[in-house]
Amino acid sequence: MRILLCAGALAAAPIADAADRITGQPFATRSEVYAPHAMAATSHPLATQIALDAMQAGGSAVDAAIAANAALGLMEPTGNGIGGDLFAIVWDPATRKLHGYNGSGRSPRALSLAEFERRGLTDVPSHGPLPVTVPGAVDAWFALHERFGKRPMADNLAPAIRYAREGHPVHETIAYYWNRSVPLLSKWPGFAEQFTVDGKRAPRTGETWKNPNLADTLQALADGGRDAFYKGDIARAIDAYFEANGGFLSYEDLAAHTGEWVEPVSTNYRGYDVWELPPNGQGIAALQILNLLEPYDLKSYGFGSPEHVHLFVEAKKLAFADRARWYADPSFHPAPVAKLISKDYAAERGKLISMDRVLREAQPGTPKQLDEGDTIYLTVADADGMMVSLIQSNYRGMGSGMAPPGLGFIFQDRGEQFVLKPGHPNSFEPGKRPFHTIIPAFVTKDGEPWLSYGVMGGAMQPQGHAQILLNLIDFGMNLQEAGDAPRIQHDGSTDPAGQATAMSDGGEVDLETGFPYATVRELMRMGHSVRFAHGPYGGYQAIMINPQGGWIGASESRKDGHAAGY
Repeated sequence: MRILLCAGALAAAPIADAADRITGQPFATRSEVYAPHAMAATSHPLATQIALDAMQAGGSAVDAAIAANAALGLMEPTGNGIGGDLFAIVWDPATRKLHGYNGSGRSPRALSLAEFERRGLTDVPSHGPLPVTVPGAVDAWFALHERFGKRPMADNLAPAIRYAREGHPVHETIAYYWNRSVPLLSKWPGFAEQFTVDGKRAPRTGETWKNPNLADTLQALADGGRDAFYKGDIARAIDAYFEANGGFLSYEDLAAHTGEWVEPVSTNYRGYDVWELPPNGQGIAALQILNLLEPYDLKSYGFGSPEHVHLFVEAKKLAFADRARWYADPSFHPAPVAKLISKDYAAERGKLISMDRVLREAQPGTPKQLDEGDTIYLTVADADGMMVSLIQSNYRGMGSGMAPPGLGFIFQDRGEQFVLKPGHPNSFEPGKRPFHTIIPAFVTKDGEPWLSYGVMGGAMQPQGHAQILLNLIDFGMNLQEAGDAPRIQHDGSTDPAGQATAMSDGGEVDLETGFPYATVRELMRMGHSVRFAHGPYGGYQAIMINPQGGWIGASESRKDGHAAGY
């Protein structure tokens, strides 16, 4: 490892050199990708190619995103699949506005808080039938397609169906996480039969993997539309499977499911309007962090400086205290979103931040109204100017482990995020959406699209969203450098799911390799508990408008995918 000193805004931060590149910052793994017509960035090379093929065949960015997402459910089951939920933000050049879609599903109506109590449970289990909620991804595909699609859904699903039948080589990072999941999930009915080799092990790097059951399921969707999943034979098979295996998800739950078009919300950070979706997701935490940081001259402190890291961590603590208190299904517990993301509220809360002292505790604010999961993120931009920011997940890697025989997918365990305490905003209730970690993001400037991006990885996601923008706006990095730069993760804030006690010790600061020892030493002097954690820093994809025309793309070097265009 070589330690280099960088000029300008990075002067305070010697960074481990990733490779001997002759251009760009020393931590950059590769160059940005430029293309004149269209761009796609996903976490799998084949999915990126599928998205480009869809657009070259006349599809919109939404068609391409659906096609790529369907393929990723096959190729990267460690992070997503049609047993999970989906959120998206779409820039529509025809209406010149952003459209948001909340494709999260609800808890089974036959399951009650009393049932958990009867079983002596104080938390929702991580795996098995109890944390399963209605999967919203398929409904979201068809809703997005109905509004913005250009070519038949059968064409969008065809590449995934073909790869599921013919097979595809498993990539390195995916093989690593798959191998970790097999011992944990193989006890659940249908998993080992459909997601292991010979019922024993995960596929290895480079090994061909087929999933003919998923091919059949996707073909049924291609032929019969969304209702084939929520009201047809698939729904009946799901109902029978959960009834036979101690679950509560029913045909009626699936038939009643609907996603929701929602209005994205925003704050302005140094002239850039940053857009997120409102709860039940955690996107507004990124907006709160940015509001708290805006008064500080981060550029003068420099990337990787003690001031940069300290201020970021303290802002995160305050935002996450509100996250634990306020973020939940708005149909059951509306949050004061406008107040939480306001500049006045940030100014009030920002008084709690000290430049030389650590917040040991962070209580939520009292805004008044006007009285270890894994995920995939992808983004696509087409020749007409449409941009899609899409995120999809099973939660906790491969999800609950519940894999109905013959269907080729695993159900999410998103219900683990419910709290088994009456009166808590995120308390379990029948037909309720849990708190959600997966969040897409978008940035506009002066009313024009500027950036579609996202960062995967549970509680890392809003932290990552904010850090990417600091890297771009405050520290002058390019789109690839902004993702390659070493990341900060603070852990230990009070959990919206109630599975952790309230923070009382300041939590832990995880610093990725590349931060200078001088920064670590100063943070420790302030009272931060600093540690190195391997792998929790998320995954990133982004597409930016090229001011010279066309698109700029970037992709996460910590995962298997890439950005490409034409």
